[in-house]
Amino acid sequence: MKKDTERTTVIFRKFRQGDIIALFPEIQADQSRGNCQSYQHTGQHSAASYRLVDDTKLAIPEEFMPLADELYSIGYKLNTRKRISKKWFE
Repeated sequence: MKKDTERTTVIFRKFRQGDIIALFPEIQADQSRGNCQSYQHTGQHSAASYRLVDDTKLAIPEEFMPLADELYSIGYKLNTRKRISKKWFE
């Protein structure tokens, strides 16, 4: 179980078929600067290319609250944002 002592920046996005993904843009997933950590109900934690935002739209609170509740239940303290800061890519 993850226990955050600080807030984790998260951006919730919605795929065309309705699935919601939580992107953690400040947590680099691997050596590729374009990949961040992500979380979904199915599959849970994984690497995701931040470029997938081109294939998704911003999720509204009513859409992402079940996933946010799941993240809270495993110990996250979330700082929900609408977009990434350019400094993450620097």
